[in-house]
Amino acid sequence: MDKPKINLSLYVVTDRYLSGELLPGKVVEQAIKGGAACIQLRDKEGAGGELFKSALELKEITEKRNVTFIINDRLDIALAVKADGVHLGQEDLPAAVARSIMPEAMILGVSVNTVQQALEAQEAGASYLGVGPVFSTTTKIDARPPIGLDALSKICSQVNIPVVGIGGIDAGNASLVIESGAHGVAVVSSVVGAKDITRAAEIISCAVSKVLK
Repeated sequence: MDKPKINLSLYVVTDRYLSGELLPGKVVEQAIKGGAACIQLRDKEGAGGELFKSALELKEITEKRNVTFIINDRLDIALAVKADGVHLGQEDLPAAVARSIMPEAMILGVSVNTVQQALEAQEAGASYLGVGPVFSTTTKIDARPPIGLDALSKICSQVNIPVVGIGGIDAGNASLVIESGAHGVAVVSSVVGAKDITRAAEIISCAVSKVLK
């Protein structure tokens, strides 16, 4: 099966707490204006109905702007709103099971932090890998210790599907992640928690684009 072609250059993940009073739709619109090429709706605490409504809104926004829309964890919600894909962690629904019930063209992202996990996810049908945390991060309370750029580079060299680095990435280190072999950077606090979301996204997007060229 051919893997879906997606632009992972600047992959922005939503966070209801970091965004404060700004609604998810506004956050996403501003991030896309700054250069976000992929948006992930992540809400670990939202009820199903609430998450479904948010997903519908973000699906409409991203579709109009030709930006990839991924939903974290909830394959049911992703299928219900016809999102472009779903992203699963190591403790979520197994990637192989998810792939077996997903439409063939639907994107499947999987979080990994070792070469073995990366190879297993690739074999299970992952479209891309989220690798990290690359650097120390406070966004996730249960985040693992950072794996560093060397480990990221090793994983990138062992797989033939796109890799996006995540964890503690900002304008100052985004280029290092790309230089290590990643196809893009996934960011949370450095964009959605910024006072000027559009400008924050624009700066990181430019840093990434310079290396990808």
